[in-house]
Formats: sequence, structure tokens, C-alpha cells
Amino acid sequence: MTRSLLRLTVAAARPDAEAIGRAANLLRRGGIAAIPTDTLYGLAADPFSPAAVQHIFTIKDRATERALPLVAADVEQVVAHLGALPPLGQRLAERFWPGPLTLVVAAPATLSTDVTGGGTTIGVRVPAHDVTRALCAACGVPLTATSANISGQPPTSDPDEVERRLGERIDVLVDAGVTPGGPPSTIVDVTGDIPRLIRAGAIAWDHVLVAIRA
Repeated sequence: MTRSLLRLTVAAARPDAEAIGRAANLLRRGGIAAIPTDTLYGLAADPFSPAAVQHIFTIKDRATERALPLVAADVEQVVAHLGALPPLGQRLAERFWPGPLTLVVAAPATLSTDVTGGGTTIGVRVPAHDVTRALCAACGVPLTATSANISGQPPTSDPDEVERRLGERIDVLVDAGVTPGGPPSTIVDVTGDIPRLIRAGAIAWDHVLVAIRA
């Protein structure tokens, strides 16, 4: 279905509260937003809304068995909506959040099963980007942050490219300029007694291990 795109330009640091509020209002009503992160642009939706989550999969032509990563405003928001972090996760969050470290934790029953790909865990991080965190805070919940692209195409750091690819499929593009790009977030499973590397990324695995031993 063709959508009328709202493009909101904001500063990457100290974003305009009115623009953030407009984007958050659409997200709270089940809309889909392309948002900047500290790596690339992502697609945001309310992960507790099955209809909004399904829109993400439709927009991306993405297989529904693939889980969607989440971003949050801060540790407190993660705990409030996903549950307390295990001690291992708490230690890594204190060291690396905000930043490109995704922690895999147990998923609450309230989360749409489409978000978890039918599994029992979910990946979440607090990104080092003021706009992303402000949007999560304004929405009152963590948001999805899967890459803003059609599945099989490369992700992008350029908001103009996001509009070219997805402008007719999404509701709002929050344009904070070109994002830093670089490697994706490192993904670490902290549901067990020892950390397990799921995906190598921006934070070296050796640094993760050092933080745990500190």
C-alpha cells in the first residue's frame, strides 16, 4: 500500500522535541518510521503491537521467522518492558551502553511473537544516538530497529537513500543526516552463565570478555 511520507529533519544532537513528538505519535498509533541510529538507519515500530510488527515484515519482504532487534532509551526502559537484566547483562550494559552492543535476553510474554521470530529471546541495546533514544523515550517503549532496507539489499546510512527505497512504504522518515555507519552492533547472548557471541561487530569480543572479568 502506498503511504504519504512525512519527512522530519532534526539535529543529530539535541533533536527538536516537537519533531520527535510528531514521529512518536505516529509510532504509538501503529505507524512505521525510518530512524537514525549510531550505525545505520533502521525501521522502527512498536514491538508490542502485532499489526505494526507485521507491517515491518511486509515492508522489508522479510521472512517472519527472523527476529527483530530492539533499541531503548536507557537501561530503565529495558527493565520496565523486558524485565531485569541478568547480572552478566547488567555488567555489560554499564560498560557499553549507550553503544553498539546488543544483549540477547529472555523475551517477555507481552512481546509480539513475530518480534522474536517465534523464539524465547530478544536482542536489545541502548544506542549512542540522541535521536534514537529520544524517540524511544517519547514513545514510552523500546522500538524495533531492523535495518531500513528491503531484505537482500544493503543497509544504508543515508536518509535520501532510505526515502528512495522505502518512501512509499513507510509513514515517517526522521532525517538526522548521514549516520556514522561502520560495523553493526556486536550481539552477545547473556541468558546463560557465560556470555555467548552471536555476531561479531563494532565492539571486539576481547573487550567484552575484559569487561566481564573487571
